[in-house]
Amino acid sequence: MEKTIDIDKILKGKLGTKAKFVPSCLVNWLKRIAHEDQVNAFLWESRDKVGVDWLEECVRYLDMTLEIEGKENLPNPNDGRLYTFVSNHPLGGEDGVALGAIIGRHYDGRFRYLVNDLLMNLPGLAPVCIPINKTGNQSRNFPAMVEAGFQSDNHMLMFPAGLCSRKHKGQIRDIDWTKTFVSKSVQYQRDIVPIHFGGQNSNFFYRLANFSDRFLPFNLAMLFLVDEMYKNVHKTFRIAIGKPIPWQTFDKSRKPVEWAQVVKEQVYTL
Repeated sequence: MEKTIDIDKILKGKLGTKAKFVPSCLVNWLKRIAHEDQVNAFLWESRDKVGVDWLEECVRYLDMTLEIEGKENLPNPNDGRLYTFVSNHPLGGEDGVALGAIIGRHYDGRFRYLVNDLLMNLPGLAPVCIPINKTGNQSRNFPAMVEAGFQSDNHMLMFPAGLCSRKHKGQIRDIDWTKTFVSKSVQYQRDIVPIHFGGQNSNFFYRLANFSDRFLPFNLAMLFLVDEMYKNVHKTFRIAIGKPIPWQTFDKSRKPVEWAQVVKEQVYTL
């Protein structure tokens, strides 16, 4: 069985010759947290599937039950128009997989994610992704990649928070949404379809994320997202799809970043 996720190789790629100084107990802990063996076994078993078929296989593997409300609000795939689908991001893994499976099936694979470039390591996911690495060399290419996505004949699926949700004063909510989905949807005359995904990670994850956001220069919580995904197997998730918001709504009465928060608040009412 080939290893798609190889912690040893990732460390060598990031640290070069210094990788040999990382204690083996830490490397083994990283492998356990990343569920290296389990993930690689699934990727090997599903190696013949790509795109929507692979996403649906993920939903089956994670034994997710999806309760969809408002499916009638998904625009007709044959209406000749392109849409931007935006959602809150409570989980960081399953929410993206589930929404990709639903939207991808409805539109016969004609959609693209804007995702962290680490996810491009997943062969089944790569065909439906536009990769983003906002911290590395790719950051200067970010606008060009977004442009390419919106210029294409694919629907766009975006999580405008960029990070998965945080817990603050007992409430699990996204951080402020970025404005890109508003400005680009107006520019390319795409109506915006708001989606709310119901779900949450563990309290440990939220405590770690809050600590990391406050005191560390990197996103430590991200290391635990795969572990959180496995904690969420066999669960039921409510997905609420709202009515499309016409692109003309986003006029000059507010700045794009303000409109982004308006849509975010609308998502949380679904």
